[in-house]
Amino acid sequence: MTKHSTLALLDRSIIRQAAYDAVLKLAPQKLIRNPVMFVTGVVAALVTAIFVRDLAFGADDLAFTGQIAVWLWFTVLFANFAEAVAEGRGKAQADALRRTRSDTTAKLLLHADDSKDDPWEPRSAHDLAEGDVVLVEAGDTIPADGEVTEGIASVNESAITGESAPVIRESGGDRSAVTGGTVVLSDWIKVRVTAAPGSSFLDRMIALVEGAERQKTPNELALSILLSGLTLILLIAVVTLWGLAGYSGTVLSVTVLVALLVTLIPTTIGGLLSAIGIAGMDRLVRFNVVATSGRAVEAAGDVDTLLLDKTGTITYGNRLATAFVPVPGATERDVAEAALLASLSDETPEGRSIVALARGEFGLFAPAAGTAAATSIPFSAQTRISGIDINGRSIRKGAVDAVLAFAGETLERAAPIFRETVQSIARSGGTPLAVADGSRLIGVIHLKDVVKPDIKARFASLRKMGIKTVMVTGDNPVTAAAIASEAGVDDYIAEATPQDKLAYIKGEQMRGRLIAMCGDGTNDAPALAQADVGVAMQTGTQAAREAGNMVDLDSDPTKLIEITEIGKQLLMTRGSLTTFSIANDVAKYFAIIPALFVATYPELGALNIMGLATPESAILSAVIFNALIIIALIPLALKGIAYRPMGAGELLRRNLLVYGLGGLVVPFIGIKVVDLAVSGLGLA
Repeated sequence: MTKHSTLALLDRSIIRQAAYDAVLKLAPQKLIRNPVMFVTGVVAALVTAIFVRDLAFGADDLAFTGQIAVWLWFTVLFANFAEAVAEGRGKAQADALRRTRSDTTAKLLLHADDSKDDPWEPRSAHDLAEGDVVLVEAGDTIPADGEVTEGIASVNESAITGESAPVIRESGGDRSAVTGGTVVLSDWIKVRVTAAPGSSFLDRMIALVEGAERQKTPNELALSILLSGLTLILLIAVVTLWGLAGYSGTVLSVTVLVALLVTLIPTTIGGLLSAIGIAGMDRLVRFNVVATSGRAVEAAGDVDTLLLDKTGTITYGNRLATAFVPVPGATERDVAEAALLASLSDETPEGRSIVALARGEFGLFAPAAGTAAATSIPFSAQTRISGIDINGRSIRKGAVDAVLAFAGETLERAAPIFRETVQSIARSGGTPLAVADGSRLIGVIHLKDVVKPDIKARFASLRKMGIKTVMVTGDNPVTAAAIASEAGVDDYIAEATPQDKLAYIKGEQMRGRLIAMCGDGTNDAPALAQADVGVAMQTGTQAAREAGNMVDLDSDPTKLIEITEIGKQLLMTRGSLTTFSIANDVAKYFAIIPALFVATYPELGALNIMGLATPESAILSAVIFNALIIIALIPLALKGIAYRPMGAGELLRRNLLVYGLGGLVVPFIGIKVVDLAVSGLGLA
C-alpha cells in the first residue's frame, strides 16, 4: 500500500494467480458482467461443441474447427487475465494493509471522563463499539478509528502512509483524528471510537483497493452499453449474412461465421475495459491516494477548476526571511548579525529561517558557548519579540510595534526610511519585523510567503489543459493578490471562510463546471462534500475524511494537481484503446470477407491486399491476432497512456494519429505475420 512497496508492472506471483483466476472467471455468472466477452464465450462453447461432434463423426475440417475453438477460448481467457492482473495488483496492496490490522487489546475506560490513571479493562478491538473511549499509551497500537478527546501524543502512521516521520495527534483542532493500526510512540491520548468493527478507514481501504466494491463509472457504463449494442448489431448482421450466403450459393459453416463475428465485435476494448478502470484506481493507490469510488477518479479527469489552499500548496507553508533591510547608519551585515543573535532563542519556523538566511548570505554563526555572558529572551506569542542580552547590548527582533515599544520609539518618530520599508513590505503582502540594538532601530527583516519554484509552470500547464486555478487563503486581499500574481493562479479568494468556499463551488457548478479541492479541517467538510473531487488529508479530522471522496495518505495538498493528471490519464487510456480497437477491425474485413466469398465471387480476391495464403489461413490468422492483441495491450492498459498537458483539440489529433492510424496499420502487419507462421507450419 505504501509508496515504498510499489509492485512491478507484471509481478510473477500476480501473473500466476491471475492465470488461475482467469479460468475461474469463465463461470457464466462472472462472465456475463462483460457482455462482449460473454458473447465470445458462448460462441467459443458452440464451436467446441461442433468440434466434439465432428471428432465423433470424422469430419474433414476437424483441425481447422479445433484451432478456431482453442483461439476463441484464448480470447476470453486473455480478457479475463487482463482483469485478473489488475485485480491482483490491488489485492497485493490490500494484503500489505491487512497485515497491519491485528486483534489489538484495547484499554477501555469505563467512563468517558476517566483520567489517565483511572482503572480500565482490557477489551478486544473487534468488540469495541462506536462511542467507546479507550486509553492509548506509548507503545500501544490504536485499536480503532477515532477522535482524540484528551491528551497529546506522537503517532507512527507508517503502516498507513509509508512515512517514517511521526505525527502529532491532540484533542481539538484539525489534528485530532487517529487511524486504527497506527502506534503511539510517546505520551498518551484518550480516543473516542468513531467507527464500528469492519467499517473502519482501514477496512474500507482494503475493500476498495481489492476492487471488491468498485462500481463502474458513468463513462465506463456508457461505453459498455455502446460495446454491447455494437456486438448485438454485428451478431444480427452475421446471422443475416448466413442467409444471404445461402441465397448466393456460398456455403458458410458455423465455425467460419463465428470467426467472423468474434473478429468484428469490439473484443479488444471489451476485454481491457474493466482492467483499465481497476488500474486507474490502482495508480492512485500507488500514489498514496485512496478513492472511495471509481466515479471520483473519473471526475478528476474532467475537472475544470482546482481550488488550492495557499499554505503548503502554493507556498511552503511558513513565512520565511528573504531580506535584511538596513536604515541609514547600519549595513545589511549589521542587521543580519543582530537578527541572528536575536533569533537564537526563537524556535518558530520564521526564527529558524532568519538564522538560516544570516548564515547563508553572510556566513555568520552564533557565538561559541561560554565566550560571553549572554541572556536569551525567547519568543512568545504574548510579547511577539525575541532577543539576547550580550556584552552590554540588548538586541531585540519581532513585531514592529513591539520592537518600537522596546526601543522607546513610535512609528511616526522613526526614521523615514524605516517607515517606508515597513509600509512597502506590508503592501507587497509580506510581514515586516523590526530589529533594534538597544534604543536604536537598525533595520527591518522581510518575511514573506515563499512561492514554490515550480508551481507557476505547473499552473501554466493546467491552464493549457483548460483548467482554472483558484487560490484560497485567509490572508487579506492585498497579501492574497501579491501571492496570486507571483504564483500565476487565475483567481483567488481572500479572507476565505467555509461559507465562501462552499458558495464559490456551488456557483461554479451551476455554470456547468466540475470542481476539485482539498482540505483537512472540519470547516472544510461542507466544501469537500460539495466538490466533485474532494481530497481529504489523512492528517485531517474525521469529518473532513468522511466528507471527501479521496483521502491523501501523505497529506500533501499539492497532490491535487497529480490526481487531476491521473484522472485525465484514465480517460485518455480508455479513449485511446477504444479508438485502436475500432480501427483494427478494418484489417480483419480485408482478411475475412475475401476468404468467405472468393469461391463464389473471384473478383473479391482483389481485396486480399495482404496476400494471405488460403481462405482458411486468413480466417485463422485473424482469429489468432484478435486474441494476441489483447495480451499485447495489457501492459498499456495497466500502466496507462503517457500523459502530456495539451488542449482537447490537440489531444484528439494525437489520439487519432497514434491510436487511430496505428489501429489501422498494426493489424495488417500482425495478421500477415501470423499468416506466414500458420501457413509455414501447415496449420491451415
